[in-house]
Amino acid sequence: MQHRKAVMSRMIDFLILVLLISGCAGLKSDALDAISRAGQDAPLDERTVAAGLKEALRIGTERTVASTSKLDGFLGNALIRIVIPEEFEKAANTLRSVGLGKQVDKFAVGMNRAAERAAGEAIDIFWNAITRMTLADAFGILNGGETAATDYFRDRTEGTLRTRFMPIVRDKMSEVGLYQVYNELTDYYNKLPMVTEPALDLDEYITDRALYGLFTILGQEEKRIRQDPLARTTELLRRVFGKQ
Repeated sequence: MQHRKAVMSRMIDFLILVLLISGCAGLKSDALDAISRAGQDAPLDERTVAAGLKEALRIGTERTVASTSKLDGFLGNALIRIVIPEEFEKAANTLRSVGLGKQVDKFAVGMNRAAERAAGEAIDIFWNAITRMTLADAFGILNGGETAATDYFRDRTEGTLRTRFMPIVRDKMSEVGLYQVYNELTDYYNKLPMVTEPALDLDEYITDRALYGLFTILGQEEKRIRQDPLARTTELLRRVFGKQ
């Protein structure tokens, strides 16, 4: 009997794989659900849960990078748009008052363009961190809040990600000419009477805001997967998150 069940399970998995690979052009989604229901009804073990969470983060990361790395991915999204840093705000207002508003605006746009380009390089860095999630963490994350996996991922990996991400951000800042614009603005500002040079670490600021934007969008994608069955685009996601 156990042998027959095992054979049936493998047949079901094989049918699902064939149908998914072939595109299932003429098959309705409810037929696929019927084929896979026997496997979905089985209780979840730790390995399946952990695999489902990693799959959610992998897909969420891919969607996040696609969303943030496109033109205006940061600049056009008010939730993560990078604004003039507080340390430079006084200088920016002063520069605007002496006719350098366009250059200040160029600086603001350049920060977002650097983050957008850097975001495109984030998938491998994020995925390497995702693979380190342990079995012991799995069920706690599954039954946690709407962004429990993203929060866990950020808490455990942000320091390492920051270290690895900063050189990428620096490279993209050079690529879009951000350093040049910033240096021109600060040079002009420092020549004005009665001013104090802004204490700003631009590299750290852009890196911090870029990572904040990536994690924020990743959290939104996790919420979608948890809440919306249509966002569960793989069988593994449907099985794990359908049990919640």
